[in-house]
Amino acid sequence: MKLNKIIIASAVASVLALGSTSCSDSFLDEKMYSNYGTDVSDVNAKVLGLHYQIGQLLGISWPQGFWGIWQDGTDVGAPGDTEGSEVPFYKYGELNSESLGVRLYWERLYSIINGANQIISANGEDASATACVAEAKFFRAYCYNKLVTGWGAVPLITESASNPKTDYTRTPVAEIDVQIEKDITEAIAGLPEVNALTKESRISKDAARMVAAEAFLRIGMRDNSYYKKAEDAITPTITSGNYKLISERYGKFTGEAGDYYHDMFRWGNQRRSQGNTEGIWTYEQEYNTSVSGGTIDNAQQRRNWVPAFHKLSDFMQNADSIGGRGNGRLRLSNYVKYGIFEEGDIRNSNFNIRRTIYCNKQPKADKATIGINANGYWENDESKVVKKITIGLGDKVYCHEADTLNVMYPHTTKWGAYDPTDDFGYAMVKDIPLMRFAEAYLLRAEARFRQGNSQGAADDINVLRDRAFKDYRQIAPGAGKVSASDISIDFILDERIRELVGEENRRFTLMRTGQLANRVNMMVTKWAEKSENKRISGFDANKHILLPIPLTEIQLNKDAKLEQNPGYEVDEK
Repeated sequence: MKLNKIIIASAVASVLALGSTSCSDSFLDEKMYSNYGTDVSDVNAKVLGLHYQIGQLLGISWPQGFWGIWQDGTDVGAPGDTEGSEVPFYKYGELNSESLGVRLYWERLYSIINGANQIISANGEDASATACVAEAKFFRAYCYNKLVTGWGAVPLITESASNPKTDYTRTPVAEIDVQIEKDITEAIAGLPEVNALTKESRISKDAARMVAAEAFLRIGMRDNSYYKKAEDAITPTITSGNYKLISERYGKFTGEAGDYYHDMFRWGNQRRSQGNTEGIWTYEQEYNTSVSGGTIDNAQQRRNWVPAFHKLSDFMQNADSIGGRGNGRLRLSNYVKYGIFEEGDIRNSNFNIRRTIYCNKQPKADKATIGINANGYWENDESKVVKKITIGLGDKVYCHEADTLNVMYPHTTKWGAYDPTDDFGYAMVKDIPLMRFAEAYLLRAEARFRQGNSQGAADDINVLRDRAFKDYRQIAPGAGKVSASDISIDFILDERIRELVGEENRRFTLMRTGQLANRVNMMVTKWAEKSENKRISGFDANKHILLPIPLTEIQLNKDAKLEQNPGYEVDEK
């Protein structure tokens, strides 16, 4: 989203977040209506402030390993050259209430909630501000759904406090869900259709329907009548005719090698105005050199997901074709690399899950010839060399066996980005897909399966597979088709990996579906990492299905007991 920094500063000046490390200032408490006028243009600026806060969350530059927290220790992610903050999320015995990632995400979500509360409190009865208030309610529901998924019962705060408050208590999940349902229902009613948005980066009815479907699926684990509500919530998005799965090459890069699925994740192709008919909610970024405030902080998704190819400097140079400069913090799990893709699935093409990399820099003569060992890796020990090869421009690149944890390994290309004016590339500058049309089918498939309609679920998944296997079916008709008997929650979770790997918060998906413990057990017993210090360990199914309440919140809440989640209580002593 293109935001003027001066407007942003005024919009977020009074937005405070739960979790302050100061004993005198609570992030929840301040009420500054003098800065929250009821003029529609003023209210709109405040809603832009909520988008800015989403940008602060998406653009977190430190800890750099933040994005690994939501993938490592699940069935999707495996640690690479870790920064440190992600370690307790796969070495579960180290996860506690002082873990940085836990506190940071909690604070950012409550920060957005408090900003939304102030807008709703000041403007909730103003008919001229209906769309803005609906957008604020969307953000409040979105954040509370994340909080409940990750922590269970949390403090429910819907008013902007006028005085410091240190007696918060946890509200039962069922009560929070009532508020989520109310907010998201009113958001759907008040938000515009996608084609009526004044700016394509703003929130539409369909984004709210996506939140409703996900929340209702979670609530359905407690009250199965909500599975029908989830299906009913998302069906209007699917049948609207406003979206279409990408199944042909389009956009800026059709003259380059690639495929239609890969096109969707290239910067310059990601917005609806650029031809992406799948985009429901896309967070927009621009180069700060051309648009003031084009990025917020310095997004690190590329540095997590893209390997550190720059360490192969004899054969590689930073370029858009290899995704720019990565640090290799986060790898795909063995399960993703070797266990779930079928032959012919475009989502597993080398353009999308890159398994082979080619030399893009002419090696010097004395560096071009290398030894290869019996396992097919670059080998310096002559006693282990089984053959010699000479690598030239365009040839396959090899790495040392030890480099497969950081320098070269199969990886998703969704986060690749390169700015030729910034070869070091600290910030990832590209748009961030938050909701895609493909996920609408996955949500409805899950809702249908939970209601016993496996055929309906198969029909929805086959829509995605018709796209994924379209080209391959020219030589293998019927490839990728599934039937009702194939459908299970495991299959749906696997299809979410195939479609959304690198996009979804995998940890929260597994927590929402009640499958985190099962998937961790699968990884430990069947798909463990070769390197012992990269393996999942210490998982306790009675404890780690929820995150710990941050210790700072418990300590600052001096006038009431903010109960800790089971198993983490020892952290407070």
